[in-house]
Amino acid sequence: MYKPLTDHKVLVFDVYATLIDWEAGIYKALEPLLSRFPPSVRWTRDEALLAFASVEYDLEVQYPGMLYSDLLSKIYEVLAERLKALAGDEDGQGVVGNNADARSAIPGESAASTSSADAGSPPLPHRVFAESIRHWPLFPDTYAALQTLSKHFKLVVLSNVDRVSFGYTHALLSEEPNPDPTSSPSLYAPPVLNSGQYWFPRTLVHSKSPFSLIMTAQDTGFYKPALEGFQTVLETVRTNNALLAGQGPGGRDLTLEEVKEKVLIVAKSIQHDIVPAGKLGLRSVWIERPGTGAATGAVREGGWTWTYKTLGDFAEAVEAEKSTGVPGPFTGSFS
Repeated sequence: MYKPLTDHKVLVFDVYATLIDWEAGIYKALEPLLSRFPPSVRWTRDEALLAFASVEYDLEVQYPGMLYSDLLSKIYEVLAERLKALAGDEDGQGVVGNNADARSAIPGESAASTSSADAGSPPLPHRVFAESIRHWPLFPDTYAALQTLSKHFKLVVLSNVDRVSFGYTHALLSEEPNPDPTSSPSLYAPPVLNSGQYWFPRTLVHSKSPFSLIMTAQDTGFYKPALEGFQTVLETVRTNNALLAGQGPGGRDLTLEEVKEKVLIVAKSIQHDIVPAGKLGLRSVWIERPGTGAATGAVREGGWTWTYKTLGDFAEAVEAEKSTGVPGPFTGSFS
């Protein structure tokens, strides 16, 4: 059944690849490693990102409970071992140049602020890589689009990261322009883990966060595309007063099926977001960012309800629909 964009009440966002330029961030952080080995020196950016994504997916399946920052460390180590083998250099001696200053993977990072086995030694390269997530940049249209969309919807995050890592991204998305995301204020940090509290940043005084709820893989216990993470979000949206609790007839809570009619998934990732949304009977907006598709999967036969080139285009379509009452064009099918 057809349903205008603005009949929905909640947008659930993928972040890395949709709001954050995941590919630019990952590739910049990988460059010091890739430059060490003859095979990877010749890799294109696309080849490097696809190599990263293949390892990432395997490890997410193998270690569903691993924190994402630890997963990034493990990805780096696995890639390093594979590159050594490709170079025919099991001892790691036949590298190109050297990697003495691994800190270059994180601009402005110091040894004191990066995890290390010895506080007086240089930061370990795999940990430098893991912490690069705090420097992954926003797409140019992200901040303004979120400000626009937050006027019309409750915004929710469902992301395959850990809470601490997302705290830096959260500050960037909330306080842009923020020249130093490493100084993430406590206002945008997550609540204490195991406190029984989910992350509702807009309930805090002075918060500029556009998000009503943030859920990471650390909160749900599952990496997307597992359906359980989406189901946890839907149940929290259904029962929490900051979202849709009590909005049924007579002030009752909505049923799960009623909530699904009000929720829209917004994502770049076909594999991680659009496909599971379809399996759960949720409508979706595919944000067709350019790139390799390393983090997003093949386009396949579609599955989304609307598609826009950028988040800014999507926000403009919402504004136009609100002001004119005329629904915009759509691609895909309605259920």
